[in-house]
Amino acid sequence: MVGFPEIGGTQVSVVGGKGAHLAELSHIEGIRVPPGFCVTTSAFRRIMAEAPSIDDRLDRLSRHDPGDREAIRGLSAEIRRTLEGIAIPDDVAAAITRALARLDEQAAYAVRSSATAEDLPTASFAGQQDTYLNVVGPAAILQHVSRCWASLFTERAVTYRLRNGFDHRKVHMAVVVQQMVFPHAAGVLFTADPVTSNRKVASVEAGFGLGEALVSGLVKADLHKVRDGEVVAKAVATKRLAIHASPAGGTQEQAIEPERQEQPALTDAQVIRLAQLGRRIEARLGRPQDIEWCLVDDGFQIVQSRPITTLFPIPAADDGENHVYVSVGHQQMMTDPMKPLGLSLFQLTALPRMHEAGGRLFVDVAERLASPTSRAAVLEALGKSDPLIGDALQTILDRGDFIPSLPDEGPGGPPAAGAPAPIETDPAIAAELIEANEASVAALQRDIRTTSGSALLDFILADIQELKRILFDPRSMQAVMAGMEATWWLNERLEAWLGEKNTADTLTQSAPNNITSEMGLALLDVADVIRPHPDVVAFLHDFKDEDFLDELAELPGGREARDAIRAYLDKYGMRCVGEIDITRPRWSERPTTLVPLILSNIKNFEPGAGERRFEQGRQEAWNKERELLERLRALPGGEGKAEEAKRMIDRVRTFVGYREYPKYGIVSRYFVYKQALLEEAERLVQAGVLREREAIFSLTFQELHDVVRTNHVDERLIAQRKDAFRSYQALTPPRVLTSEGEVIAGAYKRDNLPSGALIGLPVSAGTIEGRARVILDMAEAELEPGDILVTAYTDPSWSPLFVAITGLVTEVGGLMTHGAVIAREYGLPAVVGLEHATRLIRDGQRIRVHGTDGYVEILP
Repeated sequence: MVGFPEIGGTQVSVVGGKGAHLAELSHIEGIRVPPGFCVTTSAFRRIMAEAPSIDDRLDRLSRHDPGDREAIRGLSAEIRRTLEGIAIPDDVAAAITRALARLDEQAAYAVRSSATAEDLPTASFAGQQDTYLNVVGPAAILQHVSRCWASLFTERAVTYRLRNGFDHRKVHMAVVVQQMVFPHAAGVLFTADPVTSNRKVASVEAGFGLGEALVSGLVKADLHKVRDGEVVAKAVATKRLAIHASPAGGTQEQAIEPERQEQPALTDAQVIRLAQLGRRIEARLGRPQDIEWCLVDDGFQIVQSRPITTLFPIPAADDGENHVYVSVGHQQMMTDPMKPLGLSLFQLTALPRMHEAGGRLFVDVAERLASPTSRAAVLEALGKSDPLIGDALQTILDRGDFIPSLPDEGPGGPPAAGAPAPIETDPAIAAELIEANEASVAALQRDIRTTSGSALLDFILADIQELKRILFDPRSMQAVMAGMEATWWLNERLEAWLGEKNTADTLTQSAPNNITSEMGLALLDVADVIRPHPDVVAFLHDFKDEDFLDELAELPGGREARDAIRAYLDKYGMRCVGEIDITRPRWSERPTTLVPLILSNIKNFEPGAGERRFEQGRQEAWNKERELLERLRALPGGEGKAEEAKRMIDRVRTFVGYREYPKYGIVSRYFVYKQALLEEAERLVQAGVLREREAIFSLTFQELHDVVRTNHVDERLIAQRKDAFRSYQALTPPRVLTSEGEVIAGAYKRDNLPSGALIGLPVSAGTIEGRARVILDMAEAELEPGDILVTAYTDPSWSPLFVAITGLVTEVGGLMTHGAVIAREYGLPAVVGLEHATRLIRDGQRIRVHGTDGYVEILP
């Protein structure tokens, strides 16, 4: 046993998360914590050792999928019954009884589970184990200690550990025994707003009696918001019930007198005082807290505090200024967290300066929003790219108090839509840019082979300057902008002249030089090579090994199949999901990723489908062009309008495909860097510096440079980075985040849509009905003809799937992001930026995608 005052804040392994936090709270001046003690994890381990049969059950539990509820329920119940049936050792029972006698043996106590994987910064485990209130007498307390031990294996706790990657054997249970308080009011204090994530706004929920009524959802709480020592919002609930201690032990519900039901449980002065206590706790514990409190005789007592684990981290800035961070991942179609090597390399590559938080990158636009001229350019550019970002930024500006208005220092930002880009409409321009990029990558591949050690890292740093020179070549940027601006011009003018929306969508089909759409069609050609060979097809259905290409040669037709796949990988093998992160496995490293797509193409398409698809798209674009020009000529002043439109159509056809090439150039270079860095990492493994090659992914580029130079690595840093990355995977990155931590959610401004419509951004015209296939992992895609792909985001690596679908819905995206460009190229109706699409739409539901107007209907 150990009392709260004797527990150090780092003793989670001894007293669990809850016990360690209560001990830390008891050391804070001015914070009152009801007295108590902890039954340490050593007692729990002794109990576990008394039941060796549990080992086998833990093995079986670990092998279950978190969704296998029936099996988990049965196994966890068996473990609980076993643990509750084991007698507490005499010396442990005696120690608990002595600790009670020192406090007050006849007092009422709360007996609370305190697991070692509980109330952590990255996983709260809130409500997963059991708490018992108003337990009186040593015998009852001993019985409830056993129940707390057993509650480590409730179905909900086991499932939570499986989902979050915690080993059942490495989590142990302490038990907190804490003297009960019988409060006038109780509730929860969040030191950051749980709705907006604003770190400067505290949120207080309050009700009469014990806090269990609020935690269990039995009653609605009063809600107060506090900022800068002032109550800025208040909603007093009707409180008909309260939970109080029962004289016989335990708790009971009691009705609240009608005249008190509408009264606030706390005065404003009490709410402000409580928020101040919360700030003191937050400062001591180092992060925003979820605090359970009780009001007794006008004094607050704190009975629990845990980190709020759902808040997205804020990029570090110590200048005291207001900042507005826009997500880079939502622009790049990569909202998953990146590992440190990937983050640092992308930061070295890209402009402007980026800030890191939660494994994601952000750009601070506060300074540009402060200037009226650059503000307009930022709102227009980001609003066109992603209307939800544009609306969120406008929301911040409309408040009028977060971004100061600075005097203009001259115009800024990209040219407005419709302004002519200073480049001629010449197909040779894109061809020359592509040729120069390919020559540069070939030179990199040749020259990097002769470098190693620190010289390799220096060589890559120098080559990044070459990458940036190519990436930010004025002609390349002009070519990209020319295609985008001509698209905007056509959509705006033709809607005004002809009343037809999104006409450029058809005009961009099968445009030349689109490396991403060509990649999807080329995989159809690979399927054509394999389709005539049934032994190869059967082999591809059953294999498991990444070295399968070597085995193919032994089968009839296998050499041709192997050569076709290798030729595809030679051109596109540097691609993968999340490809801006150099640490992600590329198709060349995991060719098995492509096999389900190849098999789907064999099943769903006839020979020659790739060439036919391209020609069909080209013909549809040509027919649309002729139709539009004929209709324009019939208008007043039609010859002039048709002439202008023709110039812009030619411009779109010339440059819109090149839009996809710069990213191909980036990831081509990244793959060369990665191969060289992994070779260097293998040298470090052989020298005993690293335990594994992939450890370099947990280091920044500069840190890796230092490791290569010194032959020394900090293994604890690598372990911390791996833990942090796992925690980042559970976070959803916001589109827009302020330096106060507030997540600003934009909204679509549209009326006259059907009831129940799910609203997104229209990016590829047309309407289609079909079966929704909700797919989060491309390697698990099993598509049938007519399916509509619903997913979180699509970067270029998803384009091979596009040949097999009839429509697209994504949670992230904009008019000119890769998924939108390829959807138009293939003539697929598409709606992107539909928030929570993968949760709102269930796999297998029939849906109707309105790609012209930007919404989705779920059909009966």
